[in-house]
Amino acid sequence: MRIAIGSDHGGYQLKEEIKKALLEKKYEIKDFGTHSTDSCDYPDIALPLAQAVAAGEFDKGILICGTGIGISIAANKVPGIRAALCHDTFSARASREHNDANILALGERVIGKGLALEIVDVWLASEFSGGRHQKRVDKIAAIEKRCTC
Repeated sequence: MRIAIGSDHGGYQLKEEIKKALLEKKYEIKDFGTHSTDSCDYPDIALPLAQAVAAGEFDKGILICGTGIGISIAANKVPGIRAALCHDTFSARASREHNDANILALGERVIGKGLALEIVDVWLASEFSGGRHQKRVDKIAAIEKRCTC
């Protein structure tokens, strides 16, 4: 599985921990930055990562900022992206099973490393259920088509 990962300065430390764990599990990873704790703007990381996921260059993406809020909002501006901010394993599973989320957003200042790694594992292991959920995902895609600039 090909995974894109990125963070701003507020999520850098957690990104590095998640990246290490994913590499140990033999996932193919591309790090979209940032590469330090120097201040940067989360849209500058979210946009290229989300575009790459939407284009099919990666199977899934993981974005991290201080809360996960800003970076998920930015990613969700890209058509075809369903970025889910998850701070528990139930939401992580549901975001995949019900919403076919293709980007997981996390907040380094909200959750600890152990829980974050557990959330990532659950999210990556969960599959989209389809069925009644497919029509809802299709409706989201229809909204994107109607609201392009």
